[in-house]
Amino acid sequence: QVQLVESGGGLVQAGDSLRLSCAASGRSFSSYNMGWFRQAPGKEREFVAAIRWSDGSTYYAGSVKGRFTISRDNAKNTVYLQMNNLKPEDTAVYYCAADYRSDHYYYPEMYNYWGQGTQVTVSS
Repeated sequence: QVQLVESGGGLVQAGDSLRLSCAASGRSFSSYNMGWFRQAPGKEREFVAAIRWSDGSTYYAGSVKGRFTISRDNAKNTVYLQMNNLKPEDTAVYYCAADYRSDHYYYPEMYNYWGQGTQVTVSS
């Protein structure tokens, strides 16, 4: 099992940057696909980015590609989401998720472990 704790959210202005962190406890962090999802009020949870456990490949939603970067530090059991040029439509609760040695990354129902979420609010 793995426990996930997100941090780094906050209130920023459009065009600003934030870096979210997700600290994992438990064993074999390097064997987990790690994903970031977000959920805005009244909307379904949506995929943002993921990083594959096996080769570090990264995947992004079209709406964030070129602005957000996912990375991981297996020595620190931490995954990051660098968010640049933030827009008001990025406002949401951001969740970190983990799935053990998975071939999937896009669908939230494929992830077994979730953090509690961190709020990101972008003002115009």
